[in-house]
Amino acid sequence: MRPVPVGERALLVELPTGEDAQALHAELLRRRAAGTLPPVEEIVPAARTVLLDGVADPGGLARLLTDWEIPPLTADDAGAVEIPVRYDGPDLADVAALWGVAAEEVARIHTGTAFRVAFCGFAPGFGYLTGLDERYAVPRRATPRTRVPAGSVGLAGPYTGVYPRASPGGWQLIGTTDAVLWDPAREPAALLTPGTRVRFTAAETPERTP
Repeated sequence: MRPVPVGERALLVELPTGEDAQALHAELLRRRAAGTLPPVEEIVPAARTVLLDGVADPGGLARLLTDWEIPPLTADDAGAVEIPVRYDGPDLADVAALWGVAAEEVARIHTGTAFRVAFCGFAPGFGYLTGLDERYAVPRRATPRTRVPAGSVGLAGPYTGVYPRASPGGWQLIGTTDAVLWDPAREPAALLTPGTRVRFTAAETPERTP
């Protein structure tokens, strides 16, 4: 890892891989909960970095971090948030073709995967979920949509995500969910936060009236 001071009270830790960033984030949360982490106001993970903000002594914390043994992430998904999905997305057939499987196999593979929220961004409540095998990474659409409906479940690169509100987007859409990803009246407002484990389940797709 490479800790880099940011201003007077923050530290940006750069990691070689996304998995390393998730493992460090998990260890930081564990140590903070145990009371063995020096005071830190915010811990913000990203794709390959973790930002520690509100740090009294960034240099001292940097030296401490470099001495840590960071345990790898476990595959345990106990307590995972379950999100029911109707696998009816407009890009389902395209994703199936990219994966070299039948369309119904996309749902089986997706629901059979244990996901974890690596980090959040793009829009309030939008989590970047990892867990799919690297062979299932797919490119973004060549032409993004000007409006993706709220609740759309999409894939891009190694990530799965759920659009919390209608917005433009270029992810490959494989399904829809009625789960509320962002609710300001809820505590916490975001259903998915960094480190949350997630399982998608197949919901019935309503029959269309001729």
